[in-house]
Amino acid sequence: MNQSNQFIDTFRQEADELLAEIEQTVLEIEENPDDRESINKLFRAMHTIKGSGSMFGFDDIAAFTHHVETALDKVRAGSVPVSKKIIDLILASRDHINALLEKAAGSGPVDPERARQIIEGLETATQGKATIDPERGEGSIHGPERLYRIRFEPHADFGKAGVDPADILDELRNMGDCQIVPQTEKIPLLSEFSPEQCYLFWDITLITRHGIDAVKDVFIFIEDHCRLKIQGIEEEDMIDLDAPPPLLGEILVAKGDIDPSDIETAMGGRKKIGELLVDSGKVSGGKIASALKEQKIIEQRRAIAKASSIRVPSDKLDSLVNLVGELVITQARLTQISQNINEMELASPVEEVERLTAELRDVVLNIRMLPIGTTFSKFKRLVRDLSAELGKEITLVTEGAETELDKTVIERLSDPLVHLIRNSIDHGIESPDVRKAQGKTESGRIRLSAAHRGAEVVITIQDDGKGLDPVLIKEKSVEKGLIAPEAKLSEKEIFALIFAPGFSTAEKVTSVSGRGVGMDVVKKEIDSLGGGIEISSKKGMGTTIQLFLPLTLAIIDGLLVNVNNSHFVLPLSMIEECVELTSAQSLATHGRNMIPVRGELVPFIRLRDFFELDGSPPDIEHIAIVHVEELRVGIVVDHIIGDHQTVIKSLGKVYQNAEGVSGATIMGDGTVALILDIPELVRLANQEETELIAAGN
Repeated sequence: MNQSNQFIDTFRQEADELLAEIEQTVLEIEENPDDRESINKLFRAMHTIKGSGSMFGFDDIAAFTHHVETALDKVRAGSVPVSKKIIDLILASRDHINALLEKAAGSGPVDPERARQIIEGLETATQGKATIDPERGEGSIHGPERLYRIRFEPHADFGKAGVDPADILDELRNMGDCQIVPQTEKIPLLSEFSPEQCYLFWDITLITRHGIDAVKDVFIFIEDHCRLKIQGIEEEDMIDLDAPPPLLGEILVAKGDIDPSDIETAMGGRKKIGELLVDSGKVSGGKIASALKEQKIIEQRRAIAKASSIRVPSDKLDSLVNLVGELVITQARLTQISQNINEMELASPVEEVERLTAELRDVVLNIRMLPIGTTFSKFKRLVRDLSAELGKEITLVTEGAETELDKTVIERLSDPLVHLIRNSIDHGIESPDVRKAQGKTESGRIRLSAAHRGAEVVITIQDDGKGLDPVLIKEKSVEKGLIAPEAKLSEKEIFALIFAPGFSTAEKVTSVSGRGVGMDVVKKEIDSLGGGIEISSKKGMGTTIQLFLPLTLAIIDGLLVNVNNSHFVLPLSMIEECVELTSAQSLATHGRNMIPVRGELVPFIRLRDFFELDGSPPDIEHIAIVHVEELRVGIVVDHIIGDHQTVIKSLGKVYQNAEGVSGATIMGDGTVALILDIPELVRLANQEETELIAAGN
């Protein structure tokens, strides 16, 4: 790849991120049209796309974005109010820019007429007049953030003004990031103290988008009852990356607390400048504290401006994870060899290598971890557009967007979530008139949440729609030949029929769903991720779907077991406990493969029988009790060896259809251990049991 192509790829990556940010920001503005910070953020994103597009030769993108930027500039300046039409046009602009990018990549045509319609629509929509807040005045919060240093020093008789200083300070807090340091140097001895007088004064550091006139207005009614000093620091001074950090003495001089000569005198000592100034009586400790707080704020603002990240291609991360996986395997072999040699001088460095390898593994896996909010944000647009298309009013509420998952899991999770949310919109949420007739709010609600639970992440899609009808589902299943008419199923088993291929209860096919294609694909994709899916529902009240997913697909914690010299790995997150199975207990089951554990009968699966392994079981076998979809099942093995850090390797095309196995790992001695797919193993065992019962009848 030449340098030019590298620059173009960099632009495309940046543009993709900016377009995702634009979509999310526009939807935030729709919910809160007065959010000036989001409007400024949107303008900056469009401006960046225009500038970068022009720089890298994407002239069509730059030309189109220029028109969008012009319209946004009017909104940003307060000349035009935010309206639904403008929101729709900005979203359409975002889609058109994305289409132009895809065209440049050679993956689709672009309708030039669409661009003209959007530009004309924006020009028409932004011909409105300014809307001015009479309380704040035009343009009062439209500027960049500025830092103000304020000295608010009430006169001794301030109480006569009938104003509480706390109200003034609260009003300043509501204007932005406000740091307040009370100054107590004027408080007299108790014998001279008068409760009717004000002895306190305050140093305030305020970061706000309000102009200086708005800040002065806070004190407009008390100007005659206090000494007031307001100084503004320009944004450029706050984030000037080349300038040295502000010195404490400089801040004190700027605030008028000391003279430059005081600094020269104090610098003759060896103590810190603040301590020297306090010791010399030139300034109080409170004023030093105020100056230090301002110094820290400016340093933090500069640190934020300096903060940066680098873009790394996904394939390089995947390669890094693979190499770390190989390192973990090699380290395990090294540890085993060290134990066999039993050489004391070798043991210490091997332990050190083991520790460093574990730390490196955790760091690399954390690099691949992304907040799931990157996926959640795009569903707001999906809900907005689909609900409008179907004539419904639906609000999407997201929770736990900061929950982190492996990037590979997030990428593969996107399509299943799209289908589940589309189903909630189409099948779950009723139309406004139906909801109103049922005593519900006309606007439906979908809650999308994510949370960590042990070594997995639980994603919940919950709606307050009509819910599932188990009777109707069973009737449709009988009609399609999925179950026998006389079959007796629990509600949970009935809901699970939804995942059968071709199943649908929709009365008519819509552009959104109803063809019976999708839920089976969702189930298959979640299973392939090593996860699970559960449905619960109350008719007339709504449906909840929960997805249980592993944190990563690269390395897992497993339980290493042995059956007739063959090794297997069970995902540790699914195991509840381990118990023994004696020969006597095994004979007492009479072939029913059930054992009582803590007062509950637990069915078990013998790996020896499932994989048809030779040899006789030992007198005392071991059972690993696993939890699969609220069902406790035992996995019977010869021996339990212990915990094992498992690097997952694919089985290859030859074994891609192997049932009950999700992958393999390489042991310390170079042998291969199969990683078991517990849910699939249980499903196959149930299927085999059902077939045996049917054959017996």
